[in-house]
Amino acid sequence: MRVHIVSDVHGAAAQLTEAAEGSDVLVCLGDLICFLDYHDPSRGIFADLFGEEHARRYIELRTANRFAEARELSTRAWESLGVEGNQGRWGVMEAMVRSQYEELFEALPSPALLTYGNVDLPDLWPDYVREGHRVLDGEVVDVGGLRWGFVGGGLVSPMRTPFEIAPEEYAAKLERLGEVDVLFTHIPPAIPELVYDVEARRFEIGSVALLDYVREVQPRFHVFGHIHQPLVPRTRVGRTECINVGHFAGAGRPFVLDLP
Repeated sequence: MRVHIVSDVHGAAAQLTEAAEGSDVLVCLGDLICFLDYHDPSRGIFADLFGEEHARRYIELRTANRFAEARELSTRAWESLGVEGNQGRWGVMEAMVRSQYEELFEALPSPALLTYGNVDLPDLWPDYVREGHRVLDGEVVDVGGLRWGFVGGGLVSPMRTPFEIAPEEYAAKLERLGEVDVLFTHIPPAIPELVYDVEARRFEIGSVALLDYVREVQPRFHVFGHIHQPLVPRTRVGRTECINVGHFAGAGRPFVLDLP
């Protein structure tokens, strides 16, 4: 069985249309929306709202882990538009997010198995998933006689992205899976070399519960995304091969996993 896996799509609709070609199954591990493009500050919702110069400075502050200053910069930018509070901000951004989702779900081949990334908005997905798209979170599906488990979202972080949940809630979703042969998540386990982003020059947040689960259950594979430029793209935990499937928006091609 040939599985094509994409993660961190971040607005790359054109490339997404061909992601399933040559595969038996397509899997998407989320982060469809492009709020902010670290490689091209002219792209994304922030640049559309506030301009490339603002987006570039915002990226510089976040990359330097100066999150309080980045939030202050963002607050001033919103105030310049006469917008205050999270509700007001969402009122402005909702149409832009929906426009991206409409394009991305139309481009996403069907059939496909999906879970959420940390910058996704799960409440909006039902408006855009098409026939053949199956969304899984804290759930198991049988594919070719193998149990595939899916857990979406990210953990609470200084980034304050839309779909971040508490570690306890994340662990509860893992517990619901039971034993699986292949584990699909958006974020990596809390292994230093897997969570360090060499371009951002910082450790992102991985899941301790994920690492504990992999050590105990020992699925054949654990595949994930989230870290765009990892120090190490893959490692082993016992018999489990842990694999970062890559930054789809940057690579423009899916990761290929061949299962017996």
